[in-house]
Amino acid sequence: MEAGRNATPALVIETGPQPVASVIWLHGLGADGHDFEPIVPELQLPAKLPVRFIFPHAPYRPVTWNNGQVMRAWYDMAATERGLYQNVEHLREAEATVHEFVAQERTRGIEPSRIVLAGFSQGGAVVLHAGLHYSSPLAGILCLSAPVPYLDQLLASIAPANSDTPIFLAHGEHDSMVPFGLAQHAHERLTAAGLDVEWQRYTMDHGVCAQELADISRWLNRVLQGVRD
Repeated sequence: MEAGRNATPALVIETGPQPVASVIWLHGLGADGHDFEPIVPELQLPAKLPVRFIFPHAPYRPVTWNNGQVMRAWYDMAATERGLYQNVEHLREAEATVHEFVAQERTRGIEPSRIVLAGFSQGGAVVLHAGLHYSSPLAGILCLSAPVPYLDQLLASIAPANSDTPIFLAHGEHDSMVPFGLAQHAHERLTAAGLDVEWQRYTMDHGVCAQELADISRWLNRVLQGVRD
């Protein structure tokens, strides 16, 4: 399956026949759609909840953060004296790509209220923007270890349909790539705006740990087995 500028078809894994829900999961900088493939069985979703996991591949582009090296990236980014630079045009392109994947799932009979947008690092930043800007209610947004950019603009442009969408926001306290303080600030701003945020912090670096997977499994079971109007 392909959407937007992604020349490589997304990896698709179904946990059972005739999926009743979908999870669109974006990888981080320099990885690809296979990065989170191994987590599907670890989530231990019940057989009565067959889920289609979609793992898109970001396009290749030069990344300033890595001295202009070409790699898979949802957007260009760089470390500057004023903090992280994150290319807003690329971010919007990636957001549109996520919306196209949601549209494809709708043609397969999965309504947005049965779709979770998930992402790690850059992918988490993209899905948070894509989810809060989407025009129909989603099941949830999963944002892991993400350098969430442009919070002022995001909070000022939330689509009413997703103003109460469950958000799972998590970060490692010892993250050496994306400072923990950035995620803590995002949590404070999102919560102050009245959004439904579950905030989790873990004793880890820039990655995923066993307790986090257990918490994600619990959260996915809750949001995918619920029905939103």
